[in-house]
Amino acid sequence: MFKTIAATTLLILAVTVGANASSGKSWDALFAKANGTCIGKSGMVTPEASSPIVFEDSVGKVAILLRESAGKGKATKNLLCLYDKQTGRASIQEYRWLGN
Repeated sequence: MFKTIAATTLLILAVTVGANASSGKSWDALFAKANGTCIGKSGMVTPEASSPIVFEDSVGKVAILLRESAGKGKATKNLLCLYDKQTGRASIQEYRWLGN
């Protein structure tokens, strides 16, 4: 009985510690840094940014889609930014939707 209670308690503690490994504040800080780096590197003046797309830890990247309209009747510029969580560097490429 004691072994069962001890094992259950250890399992609950392990799950709880793992679930709290990244707080909301640390995610917000990561997203703010990724957004700032991507927007800065894009050279866009007034971009719209998507919500961050977080890849699994083994990939270590956050993707952000950026777009900016060049003005009335002009083309919209679309950029994909991959932010590296470990190095803090961003890589940007322009993209087009298929068929456009």
